[in-house]
Amino acid sequence: MPDVRLASPRGKWILLTTVLGSSMAMLDSTVVNVALPRIGSDLDASLAALQWTVNAYLVTLAGLILLGGSLGDRYGRRRIFVLGVVWFAAASLLCGLAPGPGVLIVARALQGVGGALLTPGSLSLIQASFHPDDRSRAVGLWSGFGGVGAAVGPFLGGWLVAGPGWRWVFLLNLPLALLCVPVALRHVPESADPGARGRFDVLGAALGALALALLTYALIEAPGGSPAVVVTAVAGLAAAVAFGYVEKHRPDPMLPPDIFASRQFTAVNLVTLCVYAAFGGFFFLTALQLQVVAGYSPPAAGAALLPTTALMLLFSARSGALADRTGPRLPLTVGPLLCAVAMLLMLRVGPDADYLTDVLPALLVMGTGMVTLVAPLTATVLASVDTARAGLASGINNAAARAAGLVAVAALPLLTGMGPEAYRSPTAFDAAFSRAMPICAGALLLGSALAFGLVRRLPPGCRRPECRTHGNVTAPPLEADRRASPRPRGGRSRSSPRP
Repeated sequence: MPDVRLASPRGKWILLTTVLGSSMAMLDSTVVNVALPRIGSDLDASLAALQWTVNAYLVTLAGLILLGGSLGDRYGRRRIFVLGVVWFAAASLLCGLAPGPGVLIVARALQGVGGALLTPGSLSLIQASFHPDDRSRAVGLWSGFGGVGAAVGPFLGGWLVAGPGWRWVFLLNLPLALLCVPVALRHVPESADPGARGRFDVLGAALGALALALLTYALIEAPGGSPAVVVTAVAGLAAAVAFGYVEKHRPDPMLPPDIFASRQFTAVNLVTLCVYAAFGGFFFLTALQLQVVAGYSPPAAGAALLPTTALMLLFSARSGALADRTGPRLPLTVGPLLCAVAMLLMLRVGPDADYLTDVLPALLVMGTGMVTLVAPLTATVLASVDTARAGLASGINNAAARAAGLVAVAALPLLTGMGPEAYRSPTAFDAAFSRAMPICAGALLLGSALAFGLVRRLPPGCRRPECRTHGNVTAPPLEADRRASPRPRGGRSRSSPRP
């Protein structure tokens, strides 16, 4: 049985390692948006290239995150976590040295692979290392410190962009990795799941990522009207159908179709797709709107987004407790409505927008809406399936949110008529932004309607989330499988403190 205590020196080292690793991936999911205008200017990139700078990372992360967790269970959670950190750092170095948009996009896709290995691994290490009495508190600290990283990320990214340059947004990951890896190898016990058997669903993961990539390409390149867009769209749909076929007929699929037999689970994932599509589009476009149209500097644009994450960090745990009393239907209905109001309030943000009167009210309403809905959404996901599949259900929900965000980033410029140089023209971008916010609000209204019509009260005694403090705006929190005694690798236990 894992017996590392949180208060022990080794426990603190383990917590530091997991926070550093997950913070690398979380920082990059929030920092890059602020850097996009400077990246575009420096590399002479089109709007499509900027979309791919965001989406290349999300394609591989969303497509492979379930596989990443399985690899850790089979081959050792510490081993896969360290591999993910090293991979992520190497890809970050390539991002920082990229001579042009093409190399940057490829490097971002490689970053997503590293993120898919280290993100689930960081949480699994906590579950496998700490004494059961300390596990919930360790998860809470891990989630809270990660949320602080997400909050600081946009401001830090803006400061780096305005100072040493946008390349340091990626190069910042190198010292974090240099600290994280030796600490992990020295202090974190290795563990694996002795019950993990069968083949890895590599084909399913590859088909899922391929479908996302092809459909994203078709959406981004659609304004050009090339015949290749139609071919790519058809190929993407074919890959999606093949993915469904493979998952249905494999004995050990990455995404078991029968998990969607739960109507509640299916409903809450539909709500997730709607709300996180809106969130993905909102944060992508708002970071550009504040700089291109409102004239904010990168640090000011990054700092402007802090209230949303700060509200989530301060009140997400209380929101979860409130939802325990009221049931999930009410917060999952009201939360998206509040976020939709925030989207419409953002229509006031134009040239020379005043932060206190134009920007801050929208972000406060946005943060309140996200506080209201994220914790109940996670609780409903976990309660909708058997306890043994809660970790899988959380991974699916997390991947669905990221996939929704990348589709929104790909589709919104198409739906709003943004040209390839729109982000260089304040007038053109402001007009497109004014068309995009009502679309995002519409997606949130649909999510609210789905929640009201389909989500039901949770059964008594169901599993509750351990990640009660949450600050990530790009995806719901991950939850790991809870095993009372994860078996260490090798003969004797390696979870005991070293002499």
